[in-house]
Amino acid sequence: MKGNAKQDDSLLQNLHDAGCSQQIIEQFMQGRREKDTLCQIRILAKQRNLLLEALHTDQNKLDCLDYLLFQLKKGC
Repeated sequence: MKGNAKQDDSLLQNLHDAGCSQQIIEQFMQGRREKDTLCQIRILAKQRNLLLEALHTDQNKLDCLDYLLFQLKKGC
């Protein structure tokens, strides 16, 4: 049983580090308790998509800044 608790602690930390909200973590752990792997996969895939969307948004912001820097350096 202690091995399970250690695994759960590690899993909880990983979910937290991945930016999952407490609500998402609770849903994931409920799926784990119910041995509902498909539910867990859907939760992780949704979280991954959210992170990827945020990454693309930030990449667009970086591209805008890079363009402005390029324009300013070109004018020097």
